Amino acid sequence: MSDGPREPHFVRSFERGLAVIRAFDAEHSSLTLSEVARSCDLTRAAARRFLLTLVDLGYVHTDGRLFRLTPRVLELGYAYLAGFTLPELAGPHLEQLVAQVGESSSLCVLDGDDIVYVARVPTRRIMAATITVGTRFPAHVTSVGRVILAHLPDEEIDRRLARADLRPLTARTLVSPEPLRAELRRVRRQGYAVVDQELEEGLRSVAAPVRDRDGEVVAAVNIPVAAGRNSAESVRRDLLPALLATVARIESDLRAATAATGRAPAAVPGTGTHR
Repeated sequence: MSDGPREPHFVRSFERGLAVIRAFDAEHSSLTLSEVARSCDLTRAAARRFLLTLVDLGYVHTDGRLFRLTPRVLELGYAYLAGFTLPELAGPHLEQLVAQVGESSSLCVLDGDDIVYVARVPTRRIMAATITVGTRFPAHVTSVGRVILAHLPDEEIDRRLARADLRPLTARTLVSPEPLRAELRRVRRQGYAVVDQELEEGLRSVAAPVRDRDGEVVAAVNIPVAAGRNSAESVRRDLLPALLATVARIESDLRAATAATGRAPAAVPGTGTHR
C-alpha cells in the first residue's frame, strides 16, 4: 500500500481491505492472521477486523486458524468481464506482443471459408493490401486460417478443401488438396503454422491457435513479417516463442472470463458466439 499523499476523497480503509484480498494468490491460497498482517503491513488487530468483516460478507472462509478466499470473490470481477468481447480481451496482449517483437499482430476467426480480422495492432505496412478489422482472406492460404482449419475434424477439412477456390495467388501457393491436407496435418502436430509467401510475395506469417476452456480452437493470432528481413528459420526462432506466450495469456483471460460469466466472450460486439 502506498503511503504517499492522497486526494481528500480517498478512503484508506477501503484500500487496506482490498490489499487483504490481494494478499491471497495461487502460491498463498491459505494464510494465517499473522501472514496477512505482515503481507499488508497491518497490525494483527487491524488485519483481524478486515478478515472477519470479509468472512461476514462471504468473501473469506476460516477454520479458526487459516483464512482463504471463497468463490464469491469472482463476483467482484463479473461486471468487468461480462462486457468483454474476445478482441477486447486479446487487445492488451497483442499490444504487448507488438511492442516486444516490433511487428504487427492480429486476432482472426473463421467465418465460412474465410478468416476475418477481429483485432489488429499494426506497426508498419508490409502488405500491398491494407489490413483492418473486418478484412477477409481465404482461410486455406493464411497462417491463421490453417491453424484453425487444422483442428477441425478430418471430414470437415475434406469438405472445405473440396469446395475451396485453390487458384494460385503467388508462385508458392499450394493449389492441390493433398499437399494442403498434409500441411494441415503438420500444423496440427506442431501447434503452429508458417505460411511462406503464399498469400502475397514477400510476406511470411506465423500463427498459433487460441483455445477456449474446453480446448476448442476458436481463433488464431498471427505475426506477419517481410520475407526480405526474416527467414522462415528466424520467424520460428525469434517470433514463435513470444507468439505462443501471448496466446497462452489470451487463453488464460478467456478461461477466466468464461468461468466468471458462464459464457465465452463473443468474437465481435453484439454477437452471441465466439466463432
